[in-house]
Amino acid sequence: MPVALAPDGVPDADARKQRLRRRLERLIGVAATEGNELIPLRNGSAIFPAMLKAIGSAKHTIDMMTFVYWRGQIAQDFAAALADRAREGVRVRLLLDGFGAKQIEPGLLDLMDEAGVQVAWFRKPVWLSPFKQNHRCHRKALIVDEDTAFTGGVGIAEEWCGDARNPSEWRDTHVQVRGPAVDGIAAAFAQNWAECHDELFDDRDRFTGHEQIGDSIVQVVRGSASIGWQDMQTLIRVMLTSAEERFRLATAYFAPDDYFIDLLCRTAERGVKVEILLPGPYTDQRACQLAGQHHYTRLLRAGVEIRQYQPTMMHAKIITVDSVAALIGSTNFNRRSMDHDEEVMLAVLDEEFTAALDRDYDADLEHSVAIDLARWRRRAAFQRLKEAAVRPVRRFL
Repeated sequence: MPVALAPDGVPDADARKQRLRRRLERLIGVAATEGNELIPLRNGSAIFPAMLKAIGSAKHTIDMMTFVYWRGQIAQDFAAALADRAREGVRVRLLLDGFGAKQIEPGLLDLMDEAGVQVAWFRKPVWLSPFKQNHRCHRKALIVDEDTAFTGGVGIAEEWCGDARNPSEWRDTHVQVRGPAVDGIAAAFAQNWAECHDELFDDRDRFTGHEQIGDSIVQVVRGSASIGWQDMQTLIRVMLTSAEERFRLATAYFAPDDYFIDLLCRTAERGVKVEILLPGPYTDQRACQLAGQHHYTRLLRAGVEIRQYQPTMMHAKIITVDSVAALIGSTNFNRRSMDHDEEVMLAVLDEEFTAALDRDYDADLEHSVAIDLARWRRRAAFQRLKEAAVRPVRRFL
Protein backbone atom coordinates (compact mmCIF):
# COMPACT_ATOMS: atom_id res chain seq x y z
CA MET A 1 0.00 0.00 0.00
CA PRO A 2 1.53 3.37 -1.00
CA VAL A 3 2.24 5.66 1.91
CA ALA A 4 1.12 9.29 1.63
CA LEU A 5 3.87 11.82 2.23
CA ALA A 6 3.71 15.21 3.91
CA PRO A 7 5.32 18.19 2.14
CA ASP A 8 8.65 17.52 3.86
CA GLY A 9 8.75 13.97 2.51
CA VAL A 10 7.91 12.29 5.81
CA PRO A 11 5.08 9.71 5.76
CA ASP A 12 1.80 11.40 6.73
CA ALA A 13 0.63 10.50 10.27
CA ASP A 14 -2.97 9.89 9.15
CA ALA A 15 -1.80 7.52 6.43
CA ARG A 16 0.37 5.65 8.92
CA LYS A 17 -2.51 5.31 11.35
CA GLN A 18 -4.92 4.11 8.67
CA ARG A 19 -2.46 1.52 7.40
CA LEU A 20 -1.77 0.23 10.91
CA ARG A 21 -5.48 0.22 11.73
CA ARG A 22 -6.34 -1.94 8.72
CA ARG A 23 -3.51 -4.35 9.49
CA LEU A 24 -4.67 -4.79 13.08
CA GLU A 25 -8.35 -5.10 12.20
CA ARG A 26 -7.81 -7.65 9.46
CA LEU A 27 -5.15 -9.74 11.17
CA ILE A 28 -6.79 -9.80 14.62
CA GLY A 29 -10.42 -9.58 13.51
CA VAL A 30 -11.48 -6.95 16.05
CA ALA A 31 -12.81 -3.63 14.77
CA ALA A 32 -11.30 -0.43 16.11
CA THR A 33 -13.61 2.29 17.37
CA GLU A 34 -13.40 6.05 16.85
CA GLY A 35 -14.27 8.96 19.09
CA ASN A 36 -12.63 7.77 22.30
CA GLU A 37 -11.18 9.94 25.06
CA LEU A 38 -8.09 8.52 26.77
CA ILE A 39 -6.36 10.05 29.78
CA PRO A 40 -2.98 8.54 30.75
CA LEU A 41 -2.48 8.28 34.51
CA ARG A 42 1.07 8.11 35.83
CA ASN A 43 1.68 6.27 39.11
CA GLY A 44 -0.61 5.62 42.04
CA SER A 45 -0.80 9.25 43.09
CA ALA A 46 -2.85 9.93 39.93
CA ILE A 47 -4.31 6.49 39.26
CA PHE A 48 -5.98 5.63 42.56
CA PRO A 49 -7.76 8.97 43.13
CA ALA A 50 -9.22 8.82 39.60
CA MET A 51 -10.44 5.23 40.08
CA LEU A 52 -11.91 5.92 43.52
CA LYS A 53 -13.63 9.07 42.24
CA ALA A 54 -15.23 7.06 39.43
CA ILE A 55 -16.38 4.37 41.87
CA GLY A 56 -17.85 7.01 44.17
CA SER A 57 -19.84 8.50 41.28
CA ALA A 58 -21.40 5.18 40.18
CA LYS A 59 -25.19 5.15 39.94
CA HIS A 60 -25.93 1.82 38.26
CA THR A 61 -23.11 -0.70 37.90
CA ILE A 62 -19.46 -1.27 38.83
CA ASP A 63 -17.45 -4.13 37.35
CA MET A 64 -13.88 -4.55 38.56
CA MET A 65 -11.27 -7.23 37.97
CA THR A 66 -7.68 -7.42 39.17
CA PHE A 67 -4.84 -9.87 39.44
CA VAL A 68 -3.30 -8.33 42.56
CA TYR A 69 -5.39 -7.33 45.57
CA TRP A 70 -3.03 -7.32 48.54
CA ARG A 71 -2.89 -5.33 51.76
CA GLY A 72 -2.49 -1.78 52.99
CA GLN A 73 -4.62 1.33 53.31
CA ILE A 74 -5.35 1.47 49.58
CA ALA A 75 -6.79 -2.06 49.72
CA GLN A 76 -9.06 -0.91 52.54
CA ASP A 77 -10.03 2.24 50.61
CA PHE A 78 -11.15 0.27 47.56
CA ALA A 79 -13.08 -2.26 49.64
CA ALA A 80 -14.82 0.56 51.51
CA ALA A 81 -15.66 2.41 48.29
CA LEU A 82 -17.09 -0.69 46.61
CA ALA A 83 -19.07 -1.61 49.74
CA ASP A 84 -20.48 1.91 50.02
CA ARG A 85 -21.85 1.89 46.48
CA ALA A 86 -23.32 -1.61 46.96
CA ARG A 87 -25.18 -0.42 50.05
CA GLU A 88 -26.63 2.40 47.96
CA GLY A 89 -28.10 -0.08 45.49
CA VAL A 90 -25.37 -0.08 42.83
CA ARG A 91 -24.70 -3.53 41.35
CA VAL A 92 -21.04 -4.17 42.22
CA ARG A 93 -19.08 -7.14 40.89
CA LEU A 94 -15.46 -7.86 41.81
CA LEU A 95 -13.44 -10.59 40.08
CA LEU A 96 -10.21 -11.63 41.81
CA ASP A 97 -7.57 -13.98 40.48
CA GLY A 98 -7.31 -17.03 42.72
CA PHE A 99 -3.52 -16.86 42.81
CA GLY A 100 -2.65 -13.19 42.49
CA ALA A 101 -5.20 -11.93 45.03
CA LYS A 102 -4.77 -14.65 47.64
CA GLN A 103 -3.12 -12.18 50.05
CA ILE A 104 -6.29 -10.10 50.39
CA GLU A 105 -7.32 -9.56 54.01
CA PRO A 106 -10.31 -11.78 54.95
CA GLY A 107 -11.89 -8.85 56.76
CA LEU A 108 -12.14 -6.91 53.50
CA LEU A 109 -13.94 -9.80 51.86
CA ASP A 110 -16.37 -9.90 54.79
CA LEU A 111 -16.95 -6.14 54.54
CA MET A 112 -17.77 -6.31 50.85
CA ASP A 113 -19.88 -9.46 51.15
CA GLU A 114 -22.01 -7.97 53.92
CA ALA A 115 -22.58 -4.83 51.81
CA GLY A 116 -23.77 -6.87 48.83
CA VAL A 117 -20.68 -6.81 46.61
CA GLN A 118 -20.61 -9.90 44.39
CA VAL A 119 -17.08 -11.33 44.71
CA ALA A 120 -15.97 -14.16 42.42
CA TRP A 121 -12.62 -15.96 42.21
CA PHE A 122 -10.91 -16.90 38.96
CA ARG A 123 -9.46 -20.41 39.20
CA LYS A 124 -8.57 -20.91 42.83
CA PRO A 125 -5.52 -23.23 42.76
CA VAL A 126 -6.89 -25.64 45.36
CA TRP A 127 -9.72 -26.58 42.99
CA LEU A 128 -7.71 -26.94 39.80
CA SER A 129 -5.57 -29.32 37.83
CA PRO A 130 -1.90 -28.29 37.51
CA PHE A 131 -2.56 -27.36 33.86
CA LYS A 132 -5.26 -24.82 34.71
CA GLN A 133 -3.30 -23.43 37.67
CA ASN A 134 -0.70 -22.12 35.22
CA HIS A 135 -3.28 -20.00 33.38
CA ARG A 136 -4.13 -16.90 35.40
CA CYS A 137 -6.37 -13.86 34.92
CA HIS A 138 -3.85 -11.04 34.72
CA ARG A 139 -6.32 -8.46 33.36
CA LYS A 140 -6.95 -5.23 35.25
CA ALA A 141 -10.18 -3.41 34.49
CA LEU A 142 -12.70 -1.13 36.15
CA ILE A 143 -15.94 -0.27 34.34
CA VAL A 144 -18.33 2.23 35.90
CA ASP A 145 -21.90 2.80 34.65
CA GLU A 146 -20.94 1.42 31.22
CA ASP A 147 -19.40 4.75 30.17
CA THR A 148 -16.04 5.01 31.95
CA ALA A 149 -13.32 2.38 32.15
CA PHE A 150 -9.78 2.00 33.43
CA THR A 151 -7.08 -0.47 32.51
CA GLY A 152 -3.31 -0.74 32.69
CA GLY A 153 -0.72 -2.21 34.98
CA VAL A 154 -1.62 -1.40 38.59
CA GLY A 155 -2.82 -3.79 41.24
CA ILE A 156 -4.61 -2.88 44.44
CA ALA A 157 -1.78 -2.78 46.97
CA GLU A 158 0.37 -0.27 48.81
CA GLU A 159 3.29 -1.00 46.45
CA TRP A 160 1.55 1.14 43.82
CA CYS A 161 0.84 4.13 46.05
CA GLY A 162 2.81 7.35 45.69
CA ASP A 163 4.73 8.75 42.73
CA ALA A 164 7.68 6.36 42.27
CA ARG A 165 9.87 8.45 44.57
CA ASN A 166 11.57 5.51 46.29
CA PRO A 167 11.71 1.69 46.18
CA SER A 168 8.43 1.33 48.09
CA GLU A 169 6.48 3.25 45.39
CA TRP A 170 6.32 1.34 42.11
CA ARG A 171 6.34 3.06 38.71
CA ASP A 172 3.25 2.25 36.63
CA THR A 173 0.76 3.65 34.14
CA HIS A 174 -3.00 3.24 33.84
CA VAL A 175 -5.44 4.83 31.40
CA GLN A 176 -8.96 6.21 31.85
CA VAL A 177 -11.21 5.57 28.85
CA ARG A 178 -14.52 7.06 27.73
CA GLY A 179 -16.24 6.30 24.47
CA PRO A 180 -16.98 3.17 22.41
CA ALA A 181 -13.79 1.39 23.52
CA VAL A 182 -15.33 0.97 26.98
CA ASP A 183 -17.36 -1.90 25.51
CA GLY A 184 -14.20 -3.81 24.62
CA ILE A 185 -12.88 -3.50 28.17
CA ALA A 186 -16.28 -4.52 29.53
CA ALA A 187 -16.19 -7.59 27.28
CA ALA A 188 -12.84 -8.58 28.78
CA PHE A 189 -14.46 -8.51 32.20
CA ALA A 190 -17.55 -10.39 30.98
CA GLN A 191 -15.47 -13.14 29.40
CA ASN A 192 -13.80 -14.00 32.70
CA TRP A 193 -16.89 -13.34 34.85
CA ALA A 194 -18.83 -15.87 32.73
CA GLU A 195 -16.40 -18.61 33.78
CA CYS A 196 -16.86 -17.81 37.47
CA HIS A 197 -20.51 -16.85 37.88
CA ASP A 198 -23.88 -18.12 36.63
CA GLU A 199 -25.38 -14.66 36.00
CA LEU A 200 -23.73 -12.73 33.17
CA PHE A 201 -26.02 -9.66 33.25
CA ASP A 202 -29.16 -8.39 34.94
CA ASP A 203 -31.72 -5.61 34.60
CA ARG A 204 -29.26 -3.04 35.91
CA ASP A 205 -27.15 -3.43 32.77
CA ARG A 206 -28.49 -0.72 30.48
CA PHE A 207 -26.51 -1.60 27.33
CA THR A 208 -26.36 2.06 26.38
CA GLY A 209 -24.69 3.49 23.29
CA HIS A 210 -21.59 5.68 23.36
CA GLU A 211 -21.07 9.23 22.19
CA GLN A 212 -17.88 10.04 20.34
CA ILE A 213 -16.26 12.40 22.81
CA GLY A 214 -12.59 12.25 21.84
CA ASP A 215 -10.18 11.77 18.96
CA SER A 216 -8.56 8.42 19.75
CA ILE A 217 -8.98 5.34 17.58
CA VAL A 218 -8.82 2.30 19.85
CA GLN A 219 -8.80 -1.44 19.28
CA VAL A 220 -9.28 -3.58 22.40
CA VAL A 221 -7.38 -6.87 22.14
CA ARG A 222 -7.94 -9.74 24.56
CA GLY A 223 -5.33 -12.41 25.18
CA SER A 224 -6.42 -15.81 26.45
CA ALA A 225 -4.56 -18.99 27.28
CA SER A 226 -4.77 -21.53 24.50
CA ILE A 227 -2.68 -23.73 22.20
CA GLY A 228 -1.01 -22.10 19.21
CA TRP A 229 -0.52 -18.51 18.06
CA GLN A 230 -2.52 -15.93 20.02
CA ASP A 231 -3.99 -12.49 19.27
CA MET A 232 -1.65 -10.84 21.76
CA GLN A 233 1.33 -12.22 19.88
CA THR A 234 -0.14 -10.98 16.60
CA LEU A 235 -0.71 -7.53 18.09
CA ILE A 236 2.89 -7.12 19.18
CA ARG A 237 4.20 -8.70 15.98
CA VAL A 238 2.25 -6.20 13.85
CA MET A 239 3.58 -3.29 15.90
CA LEU A 240 7.17 -4.45 15.52
CA THR A 241 6.97 -5.19 11.80
CA SER A 242 5.10 -1.93 11.11
CA ALA A 243 7.58 0.32 12.94
CA GLU A 244 9.50 2.57 10.55
CA GLU A 245 11.40 4.95 12.81
CA ARG A 246 11.11 4.06 16.51
CA PHE A 247 9.78 1.23 18.65
CA ARG A 248 9.71 1.81 22.41
CA LEU A 249 8.95 -0.83 25.00
CA ALA A 250 8.60 -0.49 28.78
CA THR A 251 7.75 -3.71 30.56
CA ALA A 252 7.91 -5.13 34.05
CA TYR A 253 8.77 -8.65 32.92
CA PHE A 254 10.94 -9.27 29.88
CA ALA A 255 11.33 -12.96 29.02
CA PRO A 256 10.13 -13.52 25.44
CA ASP A 257 10.77 -16.60 23.34
CA ASP A 258 13.42 -16.76 20.61
CA TYR A 259 10.93 -15.67 17.94
CA PHE A 260 10.34 -12.27 19.54
CA ILE A 261 14.02 -11.82 20.31
CA ASP A 262 14.71 -12.41 16.60
CA LEU A 263 11.96 -9.95 15.69
CA LEU A 264 13.36 -7.25 17.97
CA CYS A 265 16.80 -7.77 16.43
CA ARG A 266 15.51 -7.68 12.85
CA THR A 267 13.55 -4.52 13.59
CA ALA A 268 16.69 -2.78 14.85
CA GLU A 269 18.81 -4.14 11.98
CA ARG A 270 16.50 -2.58 9.36
CA GLY A 271 17.15 0.85 10.85
CA VAL A 272 14.36 1.28 13.41
CA LYS A 273 15.48 2.71 16.74
CA VAL A 274 14.46 0.02 19.23
CA GLU A 275 14.46 1.04 22.91
CA ILE A 276 13.67 -1.26 25.84
CA LEU A 277 13.17 0.00 29.40
CA LEU A 278 13.23 -2.66 32.12
CA PRO A 279 13.44 -2.96 35.90
CA GLY A 280 16.91 -2.53 37.34
CA PRO A 281 17.96 -3.24 40.93
CA TYR A 282 14.33 -3.42 42.12
CA THR A 283 12.21 -6.27 40.79
CA ASP A 284 9.76 -8.67 42.38
CA GLN A 285 10.57 -11.41 39.85
CA ARG A 286 14.32 -11.94 39.78
CA ALA A 287 14.05 -15.22 37.84
CA CYS A 288 12.19 -13.45 35.03
CA GLN A 289 14.82 -10.71 34.95
CA LEU A 290 17.58 -13.31 34.64
CA ALA A 291 15.72 -15.03 31.81
CA GLY A 292 15.60 -11.77 29.88
CA GLN A 293 19.22 -10.93 30.61
CA HIS A 294 20.23 -14.13 28.84
CA HIS A 295 19.30 -12.32 25.58
CA TYR A 296 21.03 -8.99 26.25
CA THR A 297 24.18 -9.72 24.25
CA ARG A 298 22.27 -10.70 21.14
CA LEU A 299 19.96 -7.69 21.37
CA LEU A 300 22.75 -5.21 22.00
CA ARG A 301 24.77 -6.55 19.08
CA ALA A 302 21.78 -5.96 16.81
CA GLY A 303 21.58 -2.32 17.93
CA VAL A 304 18.74 -2.58 20.43
CA GLU A 305 19.10 -0.05 23.27
CA ILE A 306 18.45 -1.53 26.72
CA ARG A 307 18.11 0.57 29.85
CA GLN A 308 17.29 -0.39 33.42
CA TYR A 309 15.14 1.82 35.64
CA GLN A 310 16.86 2.66 38.92
CA PRO A 311 14.59 4.36 41.52
CA THR A 312 12.05 1.56 42.05
CA MET A 313 10.23 -1.31 40.39
CA MET A 314 9.28 -0.52 36.79
CA HIS A 315 5.86 -2.13 36.40
CA ALA A 316 4.41 -0.31 33.35
CA LYS A 317 3.37 -2.18 30.20
CA ILE A 318 3.68 0.29 27.32
CA ILE A 319 4.71 0.24 23.67
CA THR A 320 4.87 3.27 21.39
CA VAL A 321 5.52 3.21 17.65
CA ASP A 322 6.61 6.05 15.37
CA SER A 323 4.91 8.73 17.53
CA VAL A 324 1.47 7.73 16.20
CA ALA A 325 0.52 4.48 17.92
CA ALA A 326 0.66 3.00 21.40
CA LEU A 327 -0.17 -0.18 23.28
CA ILE A 328 -1.18 0.02 26.92
CA GLY A 329 -2.76 -2.54 29.22
CA SER A 330 -1.86 -5.58 31.30
CA THR A 331 0.45 -7.47 28.92
CA ASN A 332 4.14 -7.89 29.64
CA PHE A 333 6.77 -8.83 27.08
CA ASN A 334 7.13 -12.38 28.35
CA ARG A 335 5.94 -15.90 27.63
CA ARG A 336 3.48 -15.82 30.52
CA SER A 337 1.54 -12.85 29.15
CA MET A 338 1.64 -13.98 25.53
CA ASP A 339 1.05 -17.71 26.03
CA HIS A 340 -0.53 -18.43 29.39
CA ASP A 341 -2.52 -15.60 30.97
CA GLU A 342 -5.75 -13.72 30.34
CA GLU A 343 -4.72 -10.21 29.28
CA VAL A 344 -6.20 -7.06 27.79
CA MET A 345 -4.40 -4.44 25.72
CA LEU A 346 -5.50 -1.21 24.03
CA ALA A 347 -4.04 -0.45 20.62
CA VAL A 348 -4.34 3.33 20.41
CA LEU A 349 -3.90 5.39 17.23
CA ASP A 350 -3.54 8.97 18.45
CA GLU A 351 -0.52 11.25 18.19
CA GLU A 352 -1.33 13.27 21.31
CA PHE A 353 -1.86 10.23 23.52
CA THR A 354 1.30 8.61 22.16
CA ALA A 355 3.24 11.82 22.75
CA ALA A 356 2.11 11.87 26.39
CA LEU A 357 3.39 8.31 26.88
CA ASP A 358 6.63 9.20 25.10
CA ARG A 359 7.14 12.18 27.42
CA ASP A 360 6.77 9.85 30.40
CA TYR A 361 9.19 7.46 28.74
CA ASP A 362 11.73 10.27 28.28
CA ALA A 363 11.36 11.19 31.96
CA ASP A 364 11.94 7.57 32.94
CA LEU A 365 15.07 7.40 30.79
CA GLU A 366 16.58 10.17 32.90
CA HIS A 367 16.40 7.78 35.86
CA SER A 368 17.75 4.74 34.05
CA VAL A 369 21.14 3.25 33.24
CA ALA A 370 22.11 1.98 29.79
CA ILE A 371 23.48 -1.53 29.37
CA ASP A 372 26.81 -1.32 27.53
CA LEU A 373 27.65 -4.26 25.27
CA ALA A 374 31.37 -4.35 26.09
CA ARG A 375 30.74 -4.26 29.83
CA TRP A 376 27.91 -6.80 29.60
CA ARG A 377 30.19 -9.26 27.83
CA ARG A 378 32.54 -9.02 30.81
CA ARG A 379 29.81 -9.77 33.38
CA ALA A 380 30.73 -12.12 36.19
CA ALA A 381 30.66 -15.88 35.80
CA PHE A 382 28.15 -16.10 38.66
CA GLN A 383 25.75 -13.84 36.74
CA ARG A 384 26.05 -16.13 33.70
CA LEU A 385 25.41 -19.15 35.91
CA LYS A 386 22.23 -17.61 37.30
CA GLU A 387 21.00 -16.86 33.76
CA ALA A 388 21.59 -20.48 32.79
CA ALA A 389 19.91 -21.78 35.95
CA VAL A 390 16.51 -20.32 35.00
CA ARG A 391 16.59 -21.69 31.45
CA PRO A 392 14.43 -24.77 32.23
CA VAL A 393 11.57 -22.59 33.50
CA ARG A 394 11.76 -19.72 30.98
CA ARG A 395 8.54 -20.72 29.21
CA PHE A 396 6.58 -20.22 32.44
CA LEU A 397 8.01 -16.76 33.26
